[in-house]
Amino acid sequence: MTLADGTRHPTGYWAEEFVAPYRAFAEAGYDVVVATPGGVVPTVDRASLAPEVNGGREGSDAMIAALDAIAEVRKPIDIEEADVADYAAVFYPGGHGPMEDLASNADSARLLTATLEAGKPLGVVCHGVAALLATERSDGSSPFTGYRVTGFTRAEEVQTGLAEKAKWVLEDRLVAMGVRFSAGEPWAPNVVADRNVHTGQNPASSAPLAAELVKTLG
Repeated sequence: MTLADGTRHPTGYWAEEFVAPYRAFAEAGYDVVVATPGGVVPTVDRASLAPEVNGGREGSDAMIAALDAIAEVRKPIDIEEADVADYAAVFYPGGHGPMEDLASNADSARLLTATLEAGKPLGVVCHGVAALLATERSDGSSPFTGYRVTGFTRAEEVQTGLAEKAKWVLEDRLVAMGVRFSAGEPWAPNVVADRNVHTGQNPASSAPLAAELVKTLG
């Protein structure tokens, strides 16, 4: 992730926000297909594997083992080839990686817009909501303008220490694009649903968000 001063901050996707939803969808009987820009194997944020965010060393080891057991993450398709007609739902995990790679990605924007128009469940959690920014039109509007969404909040970003270092803060950009941003308590689970768009605020929201999508899918 490129910071405001031009330095690079190592990041990627947040492990819990991939593993918890993957587990929910797989246990519900769905086949999961991972898609990334260019079909590149995605990078996990090493910070998301640390004991400090996994309830200790045992939780950290379990998260690493769970991630290692998911073969799909090592053989992604190119998001350019993803056709929403082929899938029951679309889900975006977070981590600061999406702020760098998806906030201006046209192929991702096409997939998001197609999912919205098809009325299929769309789940987006934490910094993954940055992908919605790529759908912004030249007049500043978006197909998601007016939708109630949540995502990683300014308050939470301040607590990570990156709010003052990043080029932009997710909540600010989403509000400027015209979405109705709903901020819950920092780090507490918060899931917001508006029509077929389901969003989660932070890592703690990823499992509840996935459970809601599974329920929506029936």
